[in-house]
Amino acid sequence: MSFGDPNNPYGQQPGQPPQGPPQGPPQGQPGYGYPQQAPQGVPPQGYGYSQQQPGYPQQPGYPQQKPGQPYDGYPQQPGYGGGMPELAHWGLRFGGTIIDGLIIFIPYIVFIAIGSAMGDSAGGVMVMIGALLAFGLGIWQLYQEGTTGQTIGKKAVGIRLLREADGRPLGFGMAFVRRLAHILDSPCYIGFLWPLWDEKKQTFADKVCSTVVVKAG
Repeated sequence: MSFGDPNNPYGQQPGQPPQGPPQGPPQGQPGYGYPQQAPQGVPPQGYGYSQQQPGYPQQPGYPQQKPGQPYDGYPQQPGYGGGMPELAHWGLRFGGTIIDGLIIFIPYIVFIAIGSAMGDSAGGVMVMIGALLAFGLGIWQLYQEGTTGQTIGKKAVGIRLLREADGRPLGFGMAFVRRLAHILDSPCYIGFLWPLWDEKKQTFADKVCSTVVVKAG
């Protein structure tokens, strides 16, 4: 009885090819290095793109914000393009100016009266405090007018100061320049009365600084 070749313990004849077909990857499973096949009816995913996780809805895209247009939110004024709001008439402007003047000067007058009653150096101090208070209120009103378009008086009567070109507030610097430009309105008060018959209801200072006073919407 022969036990075969000790160097070939499995009894395979030399030169004989191995029996049975070569083992490949299991049916339905992709081989190593090949992209995974998508199920039927599902579009394949390209390389480099993450798959959508199940159970989480896709986030909608954010709409692109459009730049604001001049005088957004205001009704269009007849005869003007770009949605010009309704211009403020002279009576509203005058009423707002009176209110602003009272807010600034009434405290000053009160401090002057107290200082006069006290007399001596203490009275002078009270007058100085009143002057500083009036100056501070004036600067604060000017800042509000430049950044929001409204002083306390303008807010009370429902009007707003805006740039004529785009309907935005002037800013503190231009509001200060406009206040200085009121010197042009002072002779005989003709400039302050000009809005009574002007097409855009502007004073001379408004025309120089390209501003309009409109009704607050």
